[in-house]
Amino acid sequence: MKTNIRQAAGSLIVVGVSGTELSDLERAWLRLIRPGGVILFRRNIAEAAQTRSLLAETAALAAPHSLRCVDLEGGTVDRLRDALAPSPAAQCVARTDALLALGAKTKSRRGWGTHSFAFTHGELIARAVRAFGFNVTLAPVLDLALPASAQVMGTRSTGATTEEVVAYARPFLAGLASQSVAGCGKHFPGLGGGTLDSHLETPQIERRWPDLWREDIAPYRELHRELPMIMVSHAAFPLTRSGKLPASASPFWITTVLCKRLGYRGLIFSDDMEMGGILKAMPMEEAAVASIRAGTDTIEICHSPELILRAYESLIAEAERSAAFRALLTARAREAARKRARIVPAQPPKALTPKQYTALGAKILAFRDKVLSLAGESSAMPAASAQTSIAKSIVETA
Repeated sequence: MKTNIRQAAGSLIVVGVSGTELSDLERAWLRLIRPGGVILFRRNIAEAAQTRSLLAETAALAAPHSLRCVDLEGGTVDRLRDALAPSPAAQCVARTDALLALGAKTKSRRGWGTHSFAFTHGELIARAVRAFGFNVTLAPVLDLALPASAQVMGTRSTGATTEEVVAYARPFLAGLASQSVAGCGKHFPGLGGGTLDSHLETPQIERRWPDLWREDIAPYRELHRELPMIMVSHAAFPLTRSGKLPASASPFWITTVLCKRLGYRGLIFSDDMEMGGILKAMPMEEAAVASIRAGTDTIEICHSPELILRAYESLIAEAERSAAFRALLTARAREAARKRARIVPAQPPKALTPKQYTALGAKILAFRDKVLSLAGESSAMPAASAQTSIAKSIVETA
């Protein structure tokens, strides 16, 4: 029974590692935990062959059908910009498609096929992450570009309305799917009304339920059948039934709203559980148990081995203390394994040849230049959508 509990607990965690190759200590705790996946950052990525080797080794120590995750949205959140080529920000891509939808500069679209720029953005990002051995990119951002969050979100948000967000996200997700890469909509139920960076603090978003349902949650309602994964934020919504509890630990947001009201059946993924947004509300031990109990399929812990092990042991300890939680933990692990098997391929993608790798980098750069050229010619975007302030350095360099 203890072995089963341990296997279940580990498989519900996606972990980060420290460098470009595993240390002996990391191999030891990975072998103990057998996590449900790994997430890599710029600190882990030097070039494609090295990254593929690191992912292969971590996958061998992980649960079956493990998630191999990277944050690649384009713009300020792009872990491959130095190793391959910088991708344009999602907001700039959305702006370009909006221009084309208005009939502006239609001739400039030649050479990019019949799809929208958002589709091409998703397709190129998927090809880039596949080249490095990943099967998941934690994109697209579905947060509304509202004035309150402009300084925090910068160019990550694609529109101030549901229609604008979905107009970008739907073809972007189709572009990812065309290359068998899973996307992840974030940050449910929405950070558009937040003024604080949840890396550091718990945003207290004082938006009422009718507004949240009609506006912030609407992109998830529109796209829930097309999203392989949804990431839940650490924001709190004190004017709703969840009170001051972060959404990532809230049964109201995860089970009641996301699963029951929206009918979401994909994989529910927490934002990084090391962030101040959750750890200023409760210690890691409580946060890990609360998140799984609330309905999360997989919790993400991106940096500290100590916190990873504390979360792992807390899930086991709670399962040993409570028969109800033990049943929940093992059932959640089975369900998460089924979802992983459905959304990510069993085998890693093939490596590119040097010629293919160079050509992909050149195509991403050409696409970026085209998008920036077209988007920069518009002066008609609303102020919230035109916000181009740089996201906080923790988003840029983690």
